Amino acid sequence: MDEDHIHFSIKEWSLYDRPREKLLHKGSASLSEAELIAILIGSGTRKMSAVDLSRLIVKDAGNSLDTLGKKSLKQLMSYKGIGEAKAITIAAALELGKRRAMEMPVQLPKITSSNDAFRIMQPILGELPHEEFWVMLLDNSHKVVEKKNISIGGITGTLVDTRLVFKKAIEAGAVAMILSHNHPSGNLKPSMQDKSLTVKLVEAGKLLDIKVLDHLIITQQGYYSFADEGLM
Repeated sequence: MDEDHIHFSIKEWSLYDRPREKLLHKGSASLSEAELIAILIGSGTRKMSAVDLSRLIVKDAGNSLDTLGKKSLKQLMSYKGIGEAKAITIAAALELGKRRAMEMPVQLPKITSSNDAFRIMQPILGELPHEEFWVMLLDNSHKVVEKKNISIGGITGTLVDTRLVFKKAIEAGAVAMILSHNHPSGNLKPSMQDKSLTVKLVEAGKLLDIKVLDHLIITQQGYYSFADEGLM
């Protein structure tokens, strides 16, 4: 049998390379990212333990779980010892971590700047391959009450129903809101449609006494704030 296809079993790992036992006795927080991934993949190759293989994978991702989470199954399977099943396991675990992060309570007590809003919405919108339009609903202290998806579109745009936006705001008892949508192209420049929609929602908000504080265009790397640019 080809030595590259003879896998180390967990029992063959040294005590130093037994992340399962470490987790059992010290808790999951004591493990490095590579050790956690090693638990997922279970075994390495003849020349490399599961931990060493995981360290290589994490290193190649720039020691960033965010970067690792963007790798395709094909990219993960380019490593010897990572077949389809292991690649799927890694991808599923990283997706669960992303979803858990989205459910965690917002640490900021209230929105005090466009950057605060960006930090909340970027994980939701920043990496999408299509456009989505969201509203962040705020109370009188500008604390986040809810985040609502209003519409999902294609690569170049999405339609927004003004009535639906304010229906969500009224149902949540919000007194203010921040609009946000993403540009999958990475271009932060607002389109004429973006500008006209913003004006339309601001005017509608005045009639209902619900203030539209800002409109953010979000990409993976940054954002554009209508309020910061004096367009609100």
